[in-house]
Amino acid sequence: MFTSPQDVEAAFYEALEHADTDAMMAVWAEDEEIVYVPPGGPRLVGYAAIREAWTRIFKGESRLRVQASNPTVVQTPFTAVHTMIEVISVVGDDVTRAPVVATNVYVRGALGWRMVLHHASPAPPDAVNEVPKTLH
Repeated sequence: MFTSPQDVEAAFYEALEHADTDAMMAVWAEDEEIVYVPPGGPRLVGYAAIREAWTRIFKGESRLRVQASNPTVVQTPFTAVHTMIEVISVVGDDVTRAPVVATNVYVRGALGWRMVLHHASPAPPDAVNEVPKTLH
């Protein structure tokens, strides 16, 4: 059980870097209303579709490394929305991919916090240098 959205997010990126489908799916709510939008890809809805996508992604021989930066967090007692810039690279490859703007949405339920949405879209190259804004 994840006790905070931050715990879910850490487990998400760890599963991504270890190419572990079971660990990845442990962060997702077991619901047919969950959504995953990969960079430049179609919107996938539902647990089975998202599991199939991650299984396909992890079957590749490349291991990914993700550096998340410039986070913005909005949280209520039962919902959290995290946006950030992700810089993705392949382990053992010196080439850094273009940055991605990611949004992760988490919901707190009877079994703790779980992810209900991950949306990643290509970002402009200078997005890594953006200064996060503080909401007052």
